[in-house]
Amino acid sequence: SHVDTVLPPQNVSDKAAISALLNRVRAGGTTNLSGGWLKGCEHVQARQGEEMIHRVLLLTDGQANVGVTDANVLIRTARQKADAGIVTTTLGFGTNFNEDLLIGMARAAGGNFYFIQSPDDAADVFKIEVESLASVVAQNLSVTVEPATGSDARISDLLSNYRSETPAGKTVIALGDVYDNEDKLLALEVTLPAQSGTGDRALFRVTYDYDAVVDGAIQRIAGAPIEVSVPVGTAEEAMGAAPATDVIEQVARVRIAKAKDRAIEQADAGDHAGAGETLRRAIADLRQKGLHERFEIAEEMAQLEHFAERIENRRLDSASRKEMRDQSYQAHQRNRADLSLRGLGAGSARDLETTRTADNGVELECYREGGKLRMRVVSGGYDPALNVQFPRNIREEGIHYVADELQLSADGTFYRASGTIRRLVLPGQEHLYSGGSGARAARGAAAPSKVSARTAADLETTTSVGDGVLVQCVKEGSKLRARVVSDGYDPNFNMRFPRDIREENTLYVVDEVTEVAGGGSYITSGKIRRLVQ
Repeated sequence: SHVDTVLPPQNVSDKAAISALLNRVRAGGTTNLSGGWLKGCEHVQARQGEEMIHRVLLLTDGQANVGVTDANVLIRTARQKADAGIVTTTLGFGTNFNEDLLIGMARAAGGNFYFIQSPDDAADVFKIEVESLASVVAQNLSVTVEPATGSDARISDLLSNYRSETPAGKTVIALGDVYDNEDKLLALEVTLPAQSGTGDRALFRVTYDYDAVVDGAIQRIAGAPIEVSVPVGTAEEAMGAAPATDVIEQVARVRIAKAKDRAIEQADAGDHAGAGETLRRAIADLRQKGLHERFEIAEEMAQLEHFAERIENRRLDSASRKEMRDQSYQAHQRNRADLSLRGLGAGSARDLETTRTADNGVELECYREGGKLRMRVVSGGYDPALNVQFPRNIREEGIHYVADELQLSADGTFYRASGTIRRLVLPGQEHLYSGGSGARAARGAAAPSKVSARTAADLETTTSVGDGVLVQCVKEGSKLRARVVSDGYDPNFNMRFPRDIREENTLYVVDEVTEVAGGGSYITSGKIRRLVQ
């Protein structure tokens, strides 16, 4: 609720002392996001220098509910701070922050956005951001696109999600900072009238400029103009032309990102069927282009199918929505493989048929790689180095599966699981999902939860909410109350929750929450785990 500077800005000289200060920070009160962020901007501004990178990293796990809370005001202020030379990167932790606000601030400020889903993910993402800061080679890159002399081509859509303006028939696009280890992708959709005759046609003239340090001072540098043209040939020549597959794949990723954003807009407006159709049209378009034979696009298609099912069944929870927004943002703004298709939640193997042997099938394992859930082959006779394309909605970290067969992709670069997929019950895993084959039976229906743990510290832990329900223990007067945090529930309802494991401000993940017959309160049922963030 109140802003405090734990450590004033200074050069690092005593790491142990700094760590000791940070280790004394404790959660408390509500989220004065604006106050903390503006104080950070103030500290950075006080130490501005020409040969320095000026960036504020805003880390939050909650909503802006104290101080300035209007999202539009915060986003406009982020743009103003960027104009004054201070860039903001936003990092959202857990599932209770406002991703639209953090993305809007990062985009307006020319910084980056990250969805942090686990402690391991936090370390990986923070490393990426610091590496990016250390590799800035230019700032405030601006690209101007204007029609070439005599050209009748026009830009019909800016696919990449950068800020743009259109003064005097030109399109000026702000691409922000440029990193030594990362390309900048600018994708434009161009409309060109039918052409008569053949030969090269000039389309656009592209110019660009940027800020860089030269001889100890920041200078504005202009690059050499680029002339963009297209060859116009006969129908026969066009049919025989080799497609630029790399470009097609890059643009496909941006179009997928736009489809995800559009689907979220539709789902937010209550049009769940339309949102699902938007994603399924994107899948059909990718398949029609033959892009399903490329692993990363095949993974995108699995994600689209997964999200379409969740939206159509009205199960787009907070974690899934954040995954979609994060994936869309990274595809629009970044060009790093380690930031694409990140997502750890929502998949579950609980409803799969089980088997105790991999005989007559292929054993696979789901594992975590950075912020992604990947699949690898366990059975012999296959190349363990190749990726495996696998349904997204049944991926669950640490679970082994048995597929009828693996098919090698057309280009021989990855496998695709096919046929019936079952969950392999390994020794010691017999207790997993016990109680029936269906999700409700496995979760114990509406029977109240029973736990043997004596305190919250004794509970099994998890780093993801997945298909569960997030519950928090809060203090009201002299009592500890359990309240639902996940979307779709009334946070004011009382809850039947084991008293021994109640601990103030602790977050729990429960299998299911059901409303009692008379209404007005909830019962937790199934397993209860402690969420570790």
